[in-house]
Amino acid sequence: MAIFRCKKCGYLRELPNQHVGKKAKCPVCQQVVPIYDTLFFVKSILKQHFSMQTELRKVKADTDESVVNETFDMDVFNTTAMMEEQQYKPILDWFNSKKIQLNIDKKSLDTTGFFDEVAVKLGDNYNTLRIVTDKIKRIQNKGYDHVKIDLSHYSEEERHLIKEFCEELYEYAFVARTFIDKKHNTIHLNLQMAKSIVNFFNGVWLEWFAFMKLLALCHKNNISFSGLRSFNINFANNDKNELDIFFLINNNIPIFVECKSGEFRPFIDKYIKLRKKLKIDKSNFIMLIADLSEEQSQALTMMFDITFVNEKNFIKYISTLLSDVTHNALGQP
Repeated sequence: MAIFRCKKCGYLRELPNQHVGKKAKCPVCQQVVPIYDTLFFVKSILKQHFSMQTELRKVKADTDESVVNETFDMDVFNTTAMMEEQQYKPILDWFNSKKIQLNIDKKSLDTTGFFDEVAVKLGDNYNTLRIVTDKIKRIQNKGYDHVKIDLSHYSEEERHLIKEFCEELYEYAFVARTFIDKKHNTIHLNLQMAKSIVNFFNGVWLEWFAFMKLLALCHKNNISFSGLRSFNINFANNDKNELDIFFLINNNIPIFVECKSGEFRPFIDKYIKLRKKLKIDKSNFIMLIADLSEEQSQALTMMFDITFVNEKNFIKYISTLLSDVTHNALGQP
């Protein structure tokens, strides 16, 4: 078949093959145009289409916006967008400028699972829910698979929250079975022994909590950011360190968060030295310690050359910090 397409008005019509190579007037606008073989015409259009796609991809790559979340409605609790290299490339560039190599596990940035939701629920209610996770952690580390939780010493509100949390643990497969014994006011949990679940209760939950809180805060307030969780850095002298949370605000303001749900005191000197090597301001180099009191966090921050926070005041501190750095970046008072 032949095809007639007017370049002026867009009129389109198929014609018999014997018209290929001829010219004719457009019946709509009277423009004289050539008649093409249909296959040739389609190949030509496709060639132009793919050429434009290639050019578009190149333009997008060259744009290098540190994060594109402000251009679309991203559900931060259910996305693979954080795994894209374009998202964390500014962090790669920041470390490369210091001659530091990164080893990144993209899976640690995937929020399509349930680790993030459970971690935020736990962190937001740690005073009450720690009875559940502390027992799970202790029993798992002993190699057993059954936990019994006595609710008799808790208020009605606390009991409701603990029951709800345990039911969510079952719904999301963090435990194999949940049984609520109303007669004896107890909850029985049959545990999962998968490595990822054991690691989660051993402390990875606090990393997820910090990561999601930072991610949600930046996204909500349209702050330009790049973020990484659970990755390794290698200095030029082969000194290696594992970092928990690292965000880069406005492409140039680093925020480091080290998370500890257990003993943290032996690591203080290590992170003071790391802060100096990375040349990050004290206010932006944070140790998040679960269940640290407000008084302790203030005293430790005064004593040492890094900043201490707990799960309760973490987001308040970060909100103030981000408000300050974004205002400074914009030249606002």
